[in-house]
Amino acid sequence: MISYPGMPPAETVATNGIDMTVFTAGPADGFPLVLCHGWPELAFSWRYQIPALAAAGYRVIVPSQRGYDGSPGGEAVESYDIFHLTGDLEGLLDHYGHDKAVFVGHDWGGIVIWQMALLRPERVAGIIALNTPFIPRLRDDPIKLFRKAFGDEMYIVQMQDYGVVDKMLAENTERLFRYFMRRSTVDRKTFDERPAEKRNMNLFWAIQHHDEEAIDRGDIFLSDEEMRTYVEAFTRSGFTGGINWYRNFTRNWEMTKDVPQRVDCEALMIMAARDVALPPSAAEGMEKYVPNVTKYLVEDSGHWTQQEQPEEVNEVMIEWLSRRFWC
Repeated sequence: MISYPGMPPAETVATNGIDMTVFTAGPADGFPLVLCHGWPELAFSWRYQIPALAAAGYRVIVPSQRGYDGSPGGEAVESYDIFHLTGDLEGLLDHYGHDKAVFVGHDWGGIVIWQMALLRPERVAGIIALNTPFIPRLRDDPIKLFRKAFGDEMYIVQMQDYGVVDKMLAENTERLFRYFMRRSTVDRKTFDERPAEKRNMNLFWAIQHHDEEAIDRGDIFLSDEEMRTYVEAFTRSGFTGGINWYRNFTRNWEMTKDVPQRVDCEALMIMAARDVALPPSAAEGMEKYVPNVTKYLVEDSGHWTQQEQPEEVNEVMIEWLSRRFWC
């Protein structure tokens, strides 16, 4: 069984046809919260939220999601579509005996929890989304739109080529985390004003070629132990499982064509001022689809909000929860 520093003991839960590694904390009778990580992250990315939420009286359930460390999801790409990912979470509720939960998600985990609210609304008491706004179903195949807007070298487009990106990342695991896990020094407006050659969406070229010596080590927000935890976990699991989530963009789009695009539960949208990938502007207008949303902006944070500014994130989450979901 895997273990991470500062995390509760893990357990194995059979859900939706897979064995999933899950970390739990807090009183068994506390209101349930399910925390869903993004890419390339782990359940470990919630290490600062778990003790704070448990101490506030909530039952905290943190899965290592399908395809990630400790939770193999199989070789078939279609096994990672949105119905499998939301089905895994519904199975967790069944296992722990909960009718509903508040679902918390960051990055890709945010996509999954918004879809959970659309596909399994009867199991969702509320949503807390970090950085990832609700985005209604696009007018066309997402990969087609990404390719048209950013070209073939855009990282999500590159991910569609099975095996190539997987191998490259496996050969550059530590380099990837040193490249990604840094505080952002610019916001999206500043990024968009850069010359075109400095707005390259080919992240994999950047990972392979960035100058390690030019990086200010003070910008890396992980400790040496935390960095080792990420590197060792992805060395064990590889990257294919998480990348397969991206390989289902088209499939998900096709399979959800008849799903109404409205979330009626209470929602908290936590944005980060310096997130270039998911800027606060991306959340503009989401009230049309999520009428009961409350927004909060973390000023001094880039993309990895719950790890960069854990105390502020914990405070706003607990304050919002306490007014809606008492323990």
